[in-house]
Amino acid sequence: MRSDVLDVVIAGGGPGGLSAALVLGRSLKHVLVIDEGKPRNGVTVKSHGFLTRDGSKPGDIRQIAQEQMAKYKNVSIIEDIIDDVVKENGLFTSTTRSGKKIISKKIIFSTGMKDHLPAILGLHDVYGKTVFHCPYCDGWERKNEPLAIFGNGKELFPFIKLIYNWSQDLIVFSNGPAIISDTEKKELEAHGIGLVETPIAEFQSNDGILEQIVLIDGDAISRKGGFMLTTGEKQSSMIPARLGIPINEQGQYETNEHGDTNIEGLFIIGDAKNTFTSIVGAASQGYETGVKINGEFAEEKWSD
Repeated sequence: MRSDVLDVVIAGGGPGGLSAALVLGRSLKHVLVIDEGKPRNGVTVKSHGFLTRDGSKPGDIRQIAQEQMAKYKNVSIIEDIIDDVVKENGLFTSTTRSGKKIISKKIIFSTGMKDHLPAILGLHDVYGKTVFHCPYCDGWERKNEPLAIFGNGKELFPFIKLIYNWSQDLIVFSNGPAIISDTEKKELEAHGIGLVETPIAEFQSNDGILEQIVLIDGDAISRKGGFMLTTGEKQSSMIPARLGIPINEQGQYETNEHGDTNIEGLFIIGDAKNTFTSIVGAASQGYETGVKINGEFAEEKWSD
């Protein structure tokens, strides 16, 4: 085996990728993490639900992780982007945007998803501050407030029932004709939940604090916060798809239990395989996949 071949390259230095790197680094593997430096949760003011780090800024969690990784000299982290991956003779060659070519025995994609918010005036001003996607991350802080729910489609009604756990003062904005049944509309009415189907023209806010939702007919409805059913999320990297990894109807890469795929040596973890995992979920997947990969290396070493 060539001396310049790394054990594992990890695309993406979020909680999943860094967690996998930590496990593999402690298992004496030579690992390179390649990260763009533009995390999906960069708009988030505080992260919640991660034990010992509840209420921390996502950037602070990331910084602590990188600082703790520094003592493992067999793990390196660089800021770059993988633009292409080729597998030949059982090895992966990753080409980065800066022109580097890096060869590894295995590769992990922890590249996550990118949000593509609707082009509605003022939405970017409130998203991540008083309008969110994940109620488990931000619902407690919005408990019992007058909230808006934004979304449409077959998953809307279950999402409404979920948000009702945190606040019963709800108005649903479907931004067009709502795709819910008459029975579901009656249930909303019975629970005192309003339904607004008129499209939204603007989100009005003050320093990120939602104040009003203005409709295209000029009506303005006061709300203090809200939750979005979807953020128009799409895969950050299509390299696994180009290599032959299937994508399901939900836009997720199809993997086995520990992130292994139909391409031997290629693993996918985090939001890329589950659409939504949260920081703690991604970190857990990274840990499990790191253990899985080191187990494979251990078997290979024993058999040499």
